[in-house]
Amino acid sequence: MNTLIAIIGLGVLCLLFEIFDARKAIVPIVIIGLLAILGLDISEINDTPIAYYNNMIVVGKYSSAFSALFIILTIFLVSLGQKFYENRPSKFSDFIAIKIFLLAGAVAMVSFGNLAMFFLGIEVLSIALYVLASSNRLSVKSNEAGLKYFLMGSFASGIILFGICLIYGAMGSFDITEISELSHSAELPIWFPIGIVLIFIGMLFKIAAVPFHFWAPDVYEGSPALTTALMSTLAKVVAIATLYKLVKTMNADISPAFQLVIVIVSIASMTVGNIMALRQINVKRMLAFSGISHAGFMLMTLLSSEKSSGTLLYYTSAYALAGIAAFTVILYVCKTRENEDVTNFHGLGKNNPLMAAVLTASLLSMAGIPIFGGFFAKLFLFTQTIQAGFIALVIVAVINSIISVGYYFKLILAMYTKEPNEAAIPTSKIYYAVAVISIILNIALGFFPSVVLDLL
Repeated sequence: MNTLIAIIGLGVLCLLFEIFDARKAIVPIVIIGLLAILGLDISEINDTPIAYYNNMIVVGKYSSAFSALFIILTIFLVSLGQKFYENRPSKFSDFIAIKIFLLAGAVAMVSFGNLAMFFLGIEVLSIALYVLASSNRLSVKSNEAGLKYFLMGSFASGIILFGICLIYGAMGSFDITEISELSHSAELPIWFPIGIVLIFIGMLFKIAAVPFHFWAPDVYEGSPALTTALMSTLAKVVAIATLYKLVKTMNADISPAFQLVIVIVSIASMTVGNIMALRQINVKRMLAFSGISHAGFMLMTLLSSEKSSGTLLYYTSAYALAGIAAFTVILYVCKTRENEDVTNFHGLGKNNPLMAAVLTASLLSMAGIPIFGGFFAKLFLFTQTIQAGFIALVIVAVINSIISVGYYFKLILAMYTKEPNEAAIPTSKIYYAVAVISIILNIALGFFPSVVLDLL
């Protein structure tokens, strides 16, 4: 609870910096503030969940561990903002403040003990994303991306709200603990499972899983690159973590029919995402379809036992850190370009070997190649899924991992086998720092997996 209050206070402080015309101090102060909040969040990790405000917010190991991941990702995104928004100084404090308030919504989403707080967190996060997606007002693509995301996101939020209403009608309560206890009753109104299904569908929109993925490629391509990085990493991780908590708390005994639905959606997301990614020449669209396939992998954690929360935290950490590293290189390469096509990356291995190495490492991690965190994340995930009895699903997942190597290596080969299109571009130290630190953390996850797995 203290973490959430501190984040909101930091967001208000960002707006005050604009009033006093102290924009240069925003990023250093915000990073220091987020590091302090990270320490506060870690101090709140305890085995016994603590409820606040009549169980509206519940702080436990699950919420604190994921909140720590969200804060770390926000630190990287805020750091990149200093250079990304340098041509728009009058809006700089607004964009940073929006990211901090978005973080508050993310923390509320994984800390809810009541469906009202869950929906409030979704709306805070979604509204911030709508604004950021359309933040480049002079770009037709950005305006289009913002409108598409707003329409699809509002539609998904409406479905979730309808599902919450049906659950309340069946149970007479928004409290997760009461709903979980009543859900084991022999006689449940038919609209309770319908409500669960509607919330599940709405959350599949948020994580861009097939068949609710169609908005993601256009929105990712049209949004400013830093916003796309945020959607691909922080927003996706928040959505899957919240979906996991919802399914495990409200419907603890997942029925075989529901398991079958999860298996079908998982297979469809992996397959469609990877096959469509093979055809892309725009790197942001390629990573959008890659994110859709990774959503399919993440959904596999819903099929395992309660211990799978540690695996989900590990997988999302490895994926998000690799995503931050990849998008940092994309920001560097495409800052002065009109698009993010693969041709822009030709000869990067000669022009900037360090950035090329970071992008290569992040793509190899996403593909699941040793020694990176992505490999061990898939290894633990596949092992757990086999133990749960879903061997066929793991076989499909392995095949999809092999397919993904095709489009990841297309970009890697472009960097090392093609001649550069132009001379090397000067690189900001911030880009170097974020890219290198994020990929080092990803590799560290591969060498010390127990540090994350033992948290939950």
